[in-house]
Amino acid sequence: MKPAKPHKARSVQSYIDETPFWNDGTSVSESVITSMQKRIWMLATAGKFFEGMVVFMTGVAIPLLHQNFGLSAAEKGIVGAAPLFGILIGATVLGGLADKFGRKKMFIAEMALFTIFLLGVALSPSFWFFVIFLFGVGAALGCDYPTAHVVISESIPSRARGKLVLGAFAFQAVGALFGTVIGFFILKIYPEPDAWRWMYGSILPLGVVIVFLRFFVPESAHWLVSQHRKEDATKELHKLLGRKPLYPKEITLKMPKKPHKDKKKGTSYAQLFSKKNRKATILASVPWFLQDLGTYGIGIFTPTILATMIGDKSGSHNIAAIIHDDLLAAKGSAILDVLLIVGIIFAVFLVDKIGRIRLQIFGFLGCAVGLLLAALSLNPDGSTNLFLIFAGFMIFNFMTNIGPNAMTYLLAGEVFPTKVRGKGAGFAASFGKIGAVTTAFLFPVLLTSIGTANLLYVLIGTSIIGAGVTAWFGIETKGINLESLDETELEDPTTPPGSPVVEAVAMSTDPKPAS
Repeated sequence: MKPAKPHKARSVQSYIDETPFWNDGTSVSESVITSMQKRIWMLATAGKFFEGMVVFMTGVAIPLLHQNFGLSAAEKGIVGAAPLFGILIGATVLGGLADKFGRKKMFIAEMALFTIFLLGVALSPSFWFFVIFLFGVGAALGCDYPTAHVVISESIPSRARGKLVLGAFAFQAVGALFGTVIGFFILKIYPEPDAWRWMYGSILPLGVVIVFLRFFVPESAHWLVSQHRKEDATKELHKLLGRKPLYPKEITLKMPKKPHKDKKKGTSYAQLFSKKNRKATILASVPWFLQDLGTYGIGIFTPTILATMIGDKSGSHNIAAIIHDDLLAAKGSAILDVLLIVGIIFAVFLVDKIGRIRLQIFGFLGCAVGLLLAALSLNPDGSTNLFLIFAGFMIFNFMTNIGPNAMTYLLAGEVFPTKVRGKGAGFAASFGKIGAVTTAFLFPVLLTSIGTANLLYVLIGTSIIGAGVTAWFGIETKGINLESLDETELEDPTTPPGSPVVEAVAMSTDPKPAS
């Protein structure tokens, strides 16, 4: 293979996407993913893992909080909605700050805030203190939605982006399972009404470790280039692509055109609704809103639903009976949460073969089927077909993670240009969480007022609408180079839009050829 000119100016992504070659043209046998890229990916999974733990652990904690604080149905809804409303506000207010202050600073700040507020949750002396601190936890996680996604997307090769972003998102399902399992075991070891404090407190040590480790990752070279900081971008890209032997030895970056003096500096959310970005904004936000209506309503209150259906039917309200029912519900929820993990594993392997849009449509329709089975399990005489309700919730959990729950997260970080990527992903996440907050707050009230079956039928309708919106506004981003979204702003573009692979550069050192 003929080597490219070593000093030719190239884009950040072209350096990230290329595969190293020896001087004789033989490709390097080791992975093109560097140790720093792997480290960034692992640290970026933490936010989704903690979200899954906190949100789904709250479902186990609600019956215990009811014993401590005497919660009404509306107050249970407030507890369920608090972290999700925090995510909404955090994604809206804090998510776009990564475009202004840089990816790394917000990557650290969000996790520090998460740890501080989580400590407040565990030590809360009253209901409203608990709600305020839980909201703060959600706000920090809301900032993580766009920031962690962008940190991954801007650090890895285009051909691996879908798998690695979804692999990170998979930790939401892992966190959900861990949260339910930890809740179960803490209740088993310490069957007291204040066991919820130990549940939330158990997350703190890992949070502190993640904050510390995030100090040692490089800033996004993509962001630095967008800020016209060429020297800093070159330095940070060398850190990201550090290999032994050193490759690439020299980096010469192509810089974007500087804006005209008469143009306003910075970006605003209004740009998301410009003609250029409007379709992307609708695709990224509306399906996310629709899927969150079902995913969080079912996810948070599965323990409540199962406790009602499979718990003690004697009507006893003593603490022993409540903890017994909560244990049974937590065990059932943990079994169902396994399907979230199975679904995301399928998504990881299929996303770059089938594509984002097809999987999202398929997943929405599958969610509708699962919810229909769950609705049909509720007989008119008040009895319940346990096989159907478990089958329905299992199908729902599997299909939501193979489809809309995973794909909406992935698409939100891929369909926007670099300068508004943080804002676009943040807006989509916050708009989606309007659905999550709505369903979390109203779910316990609606369960009482209209019944479980009617509520499930409403969610069937929203799933079908989600499939329709995805099909109408679909933008397939499978395998594209994200810099192709910025092509109109680049000077002397040499890589055609959508091309994920660039001409390889000969190895600067002279080791023995790979076998």
